[in-house]
This record gives sequence, structure tokens and C-alpha cells, in this order.
Amino acid sequence: MPESMPVLRSGGIRRGRIHFMDELRGFAVLCMIFYHAFYTLAYLFSIDWGLILLRFFMPAEPWFAGLFIFISGISSDLSRSNLKRGFKLLAVALAVTVVTALAVPEEIIVFGILHFLSICMILFGLIKRGTDRLGFSWIWVIVCVLGYLLTMGIGSGYLGIGPFRWMLPEVLYQQEWLFPLGITTSTFRSADYFPLLPWIFVFFAGTLFGRFAADGRFPAFTYRSHIPPLSWMGRHALILYIVHQPVIYGIAWLVMWLIGQFS
Repeated sequence: MPESMPVLRSGGIRRGRIHFMDELRGFAVLCMIFYHAFYTLAYLFSIDWGLILLRFFMPAEPWFAGLFIFISGISSDLSRSNLKRGFKLLAVALAVTVVTALAVPEEIIVFGILHFLSICMILFGLIKRGTDRLGFSWIWVIVCVLGYLLTMGIGSGYLGIGPFRWMLPEVLYQQEWLFPLGITTSTFRSADYFPLLPWIFVFFAGTLFGRFAADGRFPAFTYRSHIPPLSWMGRHALILYIVHQPVIYGIAWLVMWLIGQFS
């Protein structure tokens, strides 16, 4: 996960950190922690009420994940070191894959949100100079929205919206190496999975709105801190992502062990 918003300028005046973006990211991280906690209780400890909570929370998961990805795109437009950040994050993501493969192979993370964000940062780092020359345009925002809508069904074998669908060749879904694009085989498994399509369009939409932030044109209230704990979580999102799942698993295991001892 990328770092928080840097200090910005507007009309020669330093506006300061965009705390509201940190808080939104922190809120997304908090939702992620609850989601993974319910998942752990439901599938790793077979607790019925954990499954009930997970199913209740599941419809919200794409929304807070999308919020996190969008804010990451804003941050990346403000950064001058996307390639460096991207490769560092990719190293962390690959380490997560190795650790989950060894520790919990049934819950291996092959292409999770860290893998996704690292690739997005690298790609954006390669084209950022060109996009800076284009400037902001609502046309590009519309392109991102359409791109997301047109590719959101790729995991189900088609491109398009509603009745206007183009079915993709089945042979694509027999290739093991296309999973980063959202095209997977029937045997593909990843406990956390965020393919480039359609999510890359959310990321690039964020980079477009990052130009408002770079010019100091965000609303004045966004530069003030409103909920410090959420702001703190947003600034430490990467660390929280790495440690939260082992902590959740450890707490759940301890509670279940104690229940077993006293029951």
C-alpha cells in the first residue's frame, strides 16, 4: 500500500497533508480487517456465526476495496518514485505468497491486492510523464468508468455490459498464466485476488483525480484531521495489512483453545 498524501501547494501556499485521504484509507483498512476476521472465523475455524457475518459483510467488500484502490491511485499521481515504490511493494507481495504457501497452503495468496497495486504503480511509473502532459480531462474519467464496466465480467468469461456481451474464447480460461488479467482456470486459487481487470481502471481513475490534489484544489476540509485513529491506520496501511491476518488467526486460535479448556 502506498504512502499517504504528501505536502502540497496551491497558488504558492502550502496546504499541508490531505488528512481526509488518510482517513478514508484507514476506514478501508478497518473494513478489510473485519472482513478477514469474519473469513478466518468462517473458513479456518468453521464457526457458523462467522459465516453469517461474512455473508452479511461480503456485498460491501468491492466498495471498500475500490475506495482503497482509488485513493492509492491519487497517491501515485502525487509520487515521484512510483517505480521504486512499485518494485518494493512487489517484493513484499511475493514474500506474502511464499509465506502463505508454506504456512497455510490452502489459503495461499497468489495475486492479492499488494500484487495488484505493485504492478499498477510500476505501469503508472512508466507512463506518468506522458499522462502529465495530457492533464486532467473528464473524457479520461469516462474511459476509466467504461473500461471497468466493460471488463468486470471477465472472470465469468465475457466482456460487455448487460445484454451487450462478447463471450471470450474458452481456450483463454485454460491458460495458467493469464490470472493477473482476471482470466483463470478452474483450478486457480488465491485467498486474496485482485486482478488487473477490471480494477486497474479504478486505480487510473484515482491518478486522474490526483491532479486536483497536486494543484491544491481539494476542498478545504480534506486538509484537516477529523478522526485521528483512522488517519493513523491510513498512514500505516502496509504494516497493518501484513500483520493483521496472523494476529487475527492467533487471537481466534487462543480463544478457541480457551473455550475448549473450560468447556
